Amino acid sequence: MVAIFDYLLERQISTQWRGVLAALAEEFEAQIGRNELRQLMNRIGQRFANAHPLPACESLADLVESLNALWRGTDWGFVALAEEPAYLSITHYCAPLPAFGERALAWTPAFLEGAYQQWLGALGADGLAMKQSGEFDENAAVEFRLARGAA
Repeated sequence: MVAIFDYLLERQISTQWRGVLAALAEEFEAQIGRNELRQLMNRIGQRFANAHPLPACESLADLVESLNALWRGTDWGFVALAEEPAYLSITHYCAPLPAFGERALAWTPAFLEGAYQQWLGALGADGLAMKQSGEFDENAAVEFRLARGAA
């Protein structure tokens, strides 16, 4: 299954941007620390969310539908949400983050973290923190958790 995900991600990432994004990521890492890169990507994700607001969502199903419509329209994969007792799990699949290079996967998912924080805050989840809970994995997935305080 991993080979299938690798193939699909490879096909999804535009060839015209692969080298540019990898060089950009290498230069960023040479000039900026990883914590600062995560903060930068988080702010970029917030800007993206502000530029692409979600419609009002009355339910979790509405939220999933709205998010997936947005991601589908930008070729940025898809998302699954699950309500857990202490947090909302947001698992994003097939984001084209590998375009920045393998090492950049330590900080590029913060883009998604910032976007989800902004969207859910705008929908009324103020006071809750969005945190990445795992690495971008071999299944091209990364999980975030929305919870009170640190998740």
